[in-house]
Amino acid sequence: MEIVKKPAPPTGLRRRLWRLPIALYRVGLDRLLGQRIMLLTHTGRVSGRPRQAVIEVVQRDEQGYVAASGFGRHADWYRNVLADPEVTLHVGGRALRATAAPIPDEQGAEIMAAYAPRHPAAARQLCKIMGFAVDGSVADYREVGRHIPFVRFTPHAPGA
Repeated sequence: MEIVKKPAPPTGLRRRLWRLPIALYRVGLDRLLGQRIMLLTHTGRVSGRPRQAVIEVVQRDEQGYVAASGFGRHADWYRNVLADPEVTLHVGGRALRATAAPIPDEQGAEIMAAYAPRHPAAARQLCKIMGFAVDGSVADYREVGRHIPFVRFTPHAPGA
């Protein structure tokens, strides 16, 4: 694994393109995106206003959903959920209240090592976006996982 560059979050037209899936959620077509894409509604750390981002679910288990910050620790949604971890997720046609928590780097390494063989094209694309050159080995993806911030979103109990 080699760090080629550290990309900044998109701006201008690229930002608009990245945000297009939000429109699908707004018009009720979110089911087209399946279980691997979720709409995250969170609170802006500066403005205090609701903000939205569409992010990929890299793991789903009995504890909830895990997502990677593709633009690193400087992504607005990532910094916002660290400041205020109470969020709403829309995934698979359902809305869930959840609490966000960062995942330790070593655990992130194992998540990425498990994710890459299941979704090789998406893993390569994520690495490219993040500025990593990988050889495709599990060891390389594990090393990338140590550099990508992961967040676990734990849904609240029903009625909570």
